Amino acid sequence: MESPSLSSDLPMMSSNKSHITDCPEVVIPIQIFLVIGFVSLSENLLVVVAVIHNKNLHSPMYCFICSLAAFNTISSLSKTWENIMLVFRDAGHLNSRGASELRIDNVMDTLLCMSFVGSVFSFLAIAADRYITIFHALHYHTLMTMQRTAAILTTIWVLCSVSGALMIRFFEAAAVKIFFVVVFFTALLFILLLYVHMFLLARYHASRIAAMPSSAGHNRRSGLKGALTLTILLGVFVVCWAPLSLHLLIIMICPENPYCECYRSLFQLHVVLLMSHAVVDPAIYAYRSAELRNTFRKMFLCSTRAQNFTRDTCECNISNALQRA
Repeated sequence: MESPSLSSDLPMMSSNKSHITDCPEVVIPIQIFLVIGFVSLSENLLVVVAVIHNKNLHSPMYCFICSLAAFNTISSLSKTWENIMLVFRDAGHLNSRGASELRIDNVMDTLLCMSFVGSVFSFLAIAADRYITIFHALHYHTLMTMQRTAAILTTIWVLCSVSGALMIRFFEAAAVKIFFVVVFFTALLFILLLYVHMFLLARYHASRIAAMPSSAGHNRRSGLKGALTLTILLGVFVVCWAPLSLHLLIIMICPENPYCECYRSLFQLHVVLLMSHAVVDPAIYAYRSAELRNTFRKMFLCSTRAQNFTRDTCECNISNALQRA
């Protein structure tokens, strides 16, 4: 079964059928992939620029959110570029089996794997940050300094870059598929355990917030709000990435079962869900963060004013030129 990629989308997720099945392949028009890719790329770039632009957002949590948006941007960019290449291939301008085309395809797949692992570790970092905010509010700024945040982000990006390259380089090895699935479910289990512990303790400490110093009480309430935001983000992440992880699991445990082949026929739909994750996340950021909404509003207002100023300047210049004539 052809997947939406030059060769096989992710090589390790290749879904070429070796057995006959009654389930037809679900084919998604390439235009849908392009639209989702462009929208998600624009949204996540906007989040990254907003966090960099607004100094009030220069905190550990927003740095981790910016990192998550950057990984989503990479994912959107890789899938959009791949689908643009598919358009050229279908028009006869590219050879899907050409050496240079396959190298580019491998780079795009590497970036996609990198964005997956990066999203997982970004969620882990945000969860740990929210835990410290809630239960170590008085010591938060001592524990979570910007220097430590930068070190954590550097470690995440280096680890994800190496992991993505290795996952594509050795995609035929079963260990790569196992690693992909294990990382996904282990991270979910860890975050789930952290959340159970977090919310149980939050209930216990809720009655003590009023008696705490105002700054610590504010930090704790802010931490609970951030934890709720992370819960929503994590839920969206599971919905969008779990089908693809299950796809990999099925490839390993029942590659010849006709019922498994039926699930694998939904591969392109799974890729749509994967790409949609990068579209939904920025909307959640904007909905949950008033500071981010205000930053978006200011950016749009500045852009509108700049356009109006440019237009008025051009009209004035044209008018002066006509008068001189």
